Amino acid sequence: MAKKEKQFVEDITPMEVDFPQWYTDVILKTDMVDYSPVKGFMVIKPYGYAIWENIQKYMDQKFKDTGHQNLYFPLLIPESLLKKEAEHVEGFAPEVAWVTHGGDEELAERLCVRPTSETIICSMYSKWLNSYRELPYLYNQWCSVVRWEKSTRPFLRTSEFLWQEGHTLHETYEDAQAETLQMLDIYKQTAEELLAIPVVTGQKSEKEKFAGAHATYTMEALMHDGKALQAGTSHNLGQHFTKAFEITFLGRNGEIENPYHTSWGVSTRLIGGIIMVHGDNRGLVLPPRVAQTQVVIVPIAQHKEGVLDKAYELKKVLGGEIRIKIDDNENYSPGWKFNEWEMKGVPIRIEVGPRDIEKNQVMIFRRDTLEKWAVSMDGLKETVKKLLDDIHDNMLEKARKYRDEKTYYVTSLEELKKNQEERPGFAKAMWCGERNCEEHVKAETGASIRCIPFEQEDLGDKCHFCGKEAKHMIYVARAY
Repeated sequence: MAKKEKQFVEDITPMEVDFPQWYTDVILKTDMVDYSPVKGFMVIKPYGYAIWENIQKYMDQKFKDTGHQNLYFPLLIPESLLKKEAEHVEGFAPEVAWVTHGGDEELAERLCVRPTSETIICSMYSKWLNSYRELPYLYNQWCSVVRWEKSTRPFLRTSEFLWQEGHTLHETYEDAQAETLQMLDIYKQTAEELLAIPVVTGQKSEKEKFAGAHATYTMEALMHDGKALQAGTSHNLGQHFTKAFEITFLGRNGEIENPYHTSWGVSTRLIGGIIMVHGDNRGLVLPPRVAQTQVVIVPIAQHKEGVLDKAYELKKVLGGEIRIKIDDNENYSPGWKFNEWEMKGVPIRIEVGPRDIEKNQVMIFRRDTLEKWAVSMDGLKETVKKLLDDIHDNMLEKARKYRDEKTYYVTSLEELKKNQEERPGFAKAMWCGERNCEEHVKAETGASIRCIPFEQEDLGDKCHFCGKEAKHMIYVARAY
């Protein structure tokens, strides 16, 4: 059995040796996903899907608390609708999957499998909206979308992924802008308060914004390998789509007006972010508030009288608010179970055996720090609840410290290039705001402008890449 346990650990490639392979090893060996028969499409297994369910539950409540309602729109979109907004269709055309036949009959018009839903939603909003009295429209849908990606990696970039997409209409630009920023703030709360992932928020450059948007706002996280992950975006779409789709309403002044439009979304790539921010060479390290199992109880010498009974008694005491599991599988030793649940990233492991029962104690192991100590059974539920909060706070602070250590200033293109090669991370620099400069930086370094952060710093008067007058401080990094 000991030999089996050793091989179990060694099956994970160290992240310092090969980070992409480490990631693949972890998601497969923890039974989060499997590859489907169609290239680029993933099967999300229960252990991975439970994380998405907890994200969904948290965010859905946030949406409802701010007045949003869920609905659902069709998967297939007529080509004519997609073409109504030229910039939008140009942005998504390379990734669109088309349906050309219904059974044996060729369709009169091609149907695209939604890469996003602005067009189908706007076509319906144009039918529904009549008066300013009906505004705002505060709607969201939970669904999947398909974007035919050339290069894929489970959770991070797949041809089909799960997400939510909110689509709202407003009477004024100011209302739409307030909505756009409110939803970005909800995303930031999700990242930091649920997933223990620190993020930088700000505006995308014109080059990086959503196709057809007036402005795109983003939250950017830094992964363990120094690459950025766009973890969520919120778009003020202005009147681009409402004019193209002839969405109008009778305004307060008696005139026909076009409403202002927002859209916003996060996806299952957040799960990839959890893995790459918190994981280690033992496997997953899951934030307690999103983990399928927050506490696993492992009975020691469970064949001895009273041990299993005590384990189930503890589960009953701890249950309710805490998601808890007992591993009483007789086919594996306690050591094997320790190894497995550490690899699966369960925040707390409780061990209880005959000696512990005699001493009215349990042994507690916390996954984030790998510490283990004895705790009294008296008041155990409060001890565990406090510990779960402490684990979350520690994981967030650890991730923030790591990110800050990998964030630095650069004053030239050469310095950016050197740092991205030798110590990848977030680079702060001043930028002129011009697209040709931005494109040159990307071509030379492989790094892109992740955002123009809301919290600006004055790092100089000149662009650090071309020498022209600087307009913004930016974050630059290579990204997933």
